[in-house]
Amino acid sequence: MAATQVKLLRRTRVNNKTPALIQVTAEQILREVRERQEAEIRPPKQKITDSTELADYRLRKRKEFEDLIRRMRWNISVWIKYAQWEESQKDFSRARSVWERALEVDYRNHTLWLKYAEVEMKNKFINHARNVWDRAVTLLPRVDQLWYKYIHMEEMISNVAGARQIFERWMNWLPDQQGWLSYIKFELRYNEVDRARQIYERFVQCHPKVSAWIRYAKFEIKSGENGRSRNVYERALEKLADDEEAEQLFVAFAEFEERCKEMERPRCIEDAIVGKRRFQYEDEVKKNPMNYDTWFDYIRLEESVKNKDRIREVYERAIANVPPAEEKRYWQRYIYLWINYAFYEELDAEDMERTRHVYQECLKLIPHNKFSFAKIWLFAAQFEIRQLNLNGARQILGNAIGKAPKDKIFKKYIEIELQLCNFDRCRKLYEKYLEWSPENCYAWSKYAELERSLAETDRARSIFELAIAQPALDMPELLWKAYIEFEKSEGEYERTRALFERLLDRTKHLKAKFDSFCTKIPKELKRRRQMVSDNGLATGFLWFSVVTDAKTLDNRYEEHLFPEENLKILESAYIWKKKQKICS
Repeated sequence: MAATQVKLLRRTRVNNKTPALIQVTAEQILREVRERQEAEIRPPKQKITDSTELADYRLRKRKEFEDLIRRMRWNISVWIKYAQWEESQKDFSRARSVWERALEVDYRNHTLWLKYAEVEMKNKFINHARNVWDRAVTLLPRVDQLWYKYIHMEEMISNVAGARQIFERWMNWLPDQQGWLSYIKFELRYNEVDRARQIYERFVQCHPKVSAWIRYAKFEIKSGENGRSRNVYERALEKLADDEEAEQLFVAFAEFEERCKEMERPRCIEDAIVGKRRFQYEDEVKKNPMNYDTWFDYIRLEESVKNKDRIREVYERAIANVPPAEEKRYWQRYIYLWINYAFYEELDAEDMERTRHVYQECLKLIPHNKFSFAKIWLFAAQFEIRQLNLNGARQILGNAIGKAPKDKIFKKYIEIELQLCNFDRCRKLYEKYLEWSPENCYAWSKYAELERSLAETDRARSIFELAIAQPALDMPELLWKAYIEFEKSEGEYERTRALFERLLDRTKHLKAKFDSFCTKIPKELKRRRQMVSDNGLATGFLWFSVVTDAKTLDNRYEEHLFPEENLKILESAYIWKKKQKICS
């Protein structure tokens, strides 16, 4: 068999691709379509004049619905429309028949039950509606909406006893908390406080949770029964002392006792809470003493109690768990135990000698030959400065530079000396900084910037020269840029040009920038002169400007003439001025 050939449509060629003069928007197209749209074809309205026509109409509609049901038996919306149509015809027996047939198809669909019962209620067939609700909650007892609707109907017809009976049936199924709370609110609406209290008792037995007991206790407080409320809290503590949410219960109990002005009881409750949490933390740190997060939580607990001896004891136990390996990643959480300890002694305990001792012991413990922490050195130095011990701070920072030099330490030490205006110390520090890190362009630039701020231009230039002479630099382009900007700001164009040429010997990508520098010409307008034509009319103004050549540093003069389009304006102005003179 020969393969079938499929002919593809030829691609349409567009000869003229220029845009049309009149552009049509999508909005215009939609508007025209709307205007030209024909009216919707609707079936004519049928007016029924006698019982025969009505019977024919009903027969026809019922046949349509029955045909739909035969085709789509499981489509519940068809059944609902059929039953509602029968209701609109006031044929309630047929409507009930349709609802019952629908329930035979899918009785687990609670929407069907709701619609069925609502129809009965709307037409005031209370007993029929009660029958529907009763069957619904019997078959689907876990659908809370059916219970709520059933109870609401009984309340609407003032059948309080019937509603209470329905609630009791529902509570036998042990619903969630919301169901119990609805029952309690129902009793409180009718001022049945004793009944509500009994329901609360059953509620906390069904849902023995902290939130349930707290609700019960608050109910008693609202009823003015403080003794009963205290009894509820005490029973709750007996049963839920080991619960995960027991802390909320303790806090609620303590707040209740404070409101009752029982000062000793809240303190006892708080001690019980702290004791329970302390026991948990002790258990956790015994299992894993290297879990520093648990130690932080434990310390925070003791700090809330504000017992200095216990706080110090926990801190000492925590810092005794030194990481087993001398690797920085194992020490990063541990070091904050020392920092928090020092902060506590300084800010809360206000014991400065202990604070100093904590910093010293921490600095002794860290293996500085393998790694160090700049923050510890800086915190220790800042502490000494706050104690007005400047020599002690300098000694700490000097030891830091000697044992474990870091960028942060150098920068902070230099910043401190700059604030004290000790420029000679700053120079020595910058020299140490550059001895330790000669490739650091930031340090070279800042050193030169310091000398420039002190009006030591030659020193700054020498520092830049030493910097660019280094065999290796981390960011040489920033250093060269700083040097060039320095010479330009000093007005040393020859030196700047020489710097560019030296830089171009090393790299070619700055050629364009060098040309741009050479062609930059500072201008200053000196004076102007009016230009007059042969017939005596003004033709414009001639401006003179002084131009400095950046390559030769020679001066020359350039002329600037106003544009020709302004000549007519100038001519009109000249004529007007001449007329004014003649008139005067």
